[in-house]
Amino acid sequence: MFILIYILVGLLAGILASLVGIGGGIVIVPVLLYIGAAFAGLIEISPQTAVGTSMVVVLFTGLSSTLAYMKQQKIDYKSALLFFSGSGLGAIVGAYVVMGLELAPFSIGFGLLIIMISFLLMVRHKLKPISLKKTVVRSALDEYGNEISYGYRMSVAWPISFIVGLLSGMFGIGGGAMMVPVMIILFGFPAHIAVATSMLMIFLSSITGSITHLALGNVEWLIALWLTAGAWFGAKFGAYLNNRMKSELVVLCLRIVLLVIGAKLVWDGVLAV
Repeated sequence: MFILIYILVGLLAGILASLVGIGGGIVIVPVLLYIGAAFAGLIEISPQTAVGTSMVVVLFTGLSSTLAYMKQQKIDYKSALLFFSGSGLGAIVGAYVVMGLELAPFSIGFGLLIIMISFLLMVRHKLKPISLKKTVVRSALDEYGNEISYGYRMSVAWPISFIVGLLSGMFGIGGGAMMVPVMIILFGFPAHIAVATSMLMIFLSSITGSITHLALGNVEWLIALWLTAGAWFGAKFGAYLNNRMKSELVVLCLRIVLLVIGAKLVWDGVLAV
């Protein structure tokens, strides 16, 4: 029964990750925590184990999505590598920070983060670029074939990517739901380029985060294996759907689910204090 649950959770996480540009851990971590609480006598899943195991799955989700977006030629490689210089370091720091968190503060912090991400998903299609002075300027074709210019200042982009990586390492999420709106609002990325570039950054930063969690003993390999099996195919299917359908309905459903999950995590955390 557990194997089937893990595969289905991984499949759902992979589809959502690739379809709307999130890492998938936002689904995996709460589910693992609930499984650990519901079957406490059969399986032990601490917040640290949930995060570390999720990071391994996010790694393969990011790889699967990145390979799909590489074929579609939507990735801005230079920007992804520049952002990774901050997010990769942040993921390492976050893995050590979460080691000191008990279940109650972890649940409250993660719940609030999920609620914030739900809000970001709500406004992501209404976001308009803010005109800022740029030191790195890039160009790409939008979905209509028109060339548009975008860019950023590394003095702004690096701290933001570090914070995204920090939260990723702490909570086992990819960080795309936070990074994509930033890339659209502050840096003027076309939405489809932002999602694809975000997935490459997620993949790279999840490597450093996974290695750190592995060194800290936070990875449950059997669980990660079945989650990854589902997530790998889910991510490929999500990238396929991203190119062929509007994701508004999917995002709406995801937002509602995230609000419920976030509120439940905060409530459980407050009761446990």
